[in-house]
Amino acid sequence: MTEQSRILVLNGPNLDILGRRDPEQYGTVTLADIEEIVRQEASSHGLGIAFRQTNREGELVEWLHEALDDFAGVVINPAAYAHTSVALHDAVEALSVPVVEVHISNTWKREPFRHVDHVATAATAVIAGAGADGYRLAVAHLASLLA
Repeated sequence: MTEQSRILVLNGPNLDILGRRDPEQYGTVTLADIEEIVRQEASSHGLGIAFRQTNREGELVEWLHEALDDFAGVVINPAAYAHTSVALHDAVEALSVPVVEVHISNTWKREPFRHVDHVATAATAVIAGAGADGYRLAVAHLASLLA
C-alpha cells in the first residue's frame, strides 16, 4: 500500500436521504456523517478516498469500471440494487481489486426479498447490520487486505 492508494466508496439509491428516511431502521446518521467516518478511517491507514452517491444503477456500474485502473479497492453500499442488479454483480466480479459490500441494516433480518444479494456473491466481504460503523469496518478491512 502506498501513500497514494485510494479507495472508491459508492452509495446507492436513497442513501442521500439517510437521517430522514426510516430512522428506526437506519438511524439518524446522514451520508455526510458517514463520509466523515470514512475519511477519518481511511486517513488513519494512509488511504485517500473518492466518496460518491447516486440513485442510478448505470452510474454505479460506470463508477465500478473506474476501479479497474484508478483505485486500490472499493467499498459499496448498493442499497436496494443488491437485491435486483445482475449488472452490479457483473461489474464487481470484473474487478481485480478487493470489494467490501456494506449494508447499514441486517438485510437477512428484513423482508424475504432482501435475502437475495447479487452483489455479495461477487464481493470479497460483506458487512451488514453494523449501522454506519459498517463503513469504518469496511475501510479497515480493505486497508488490511492492501497492506
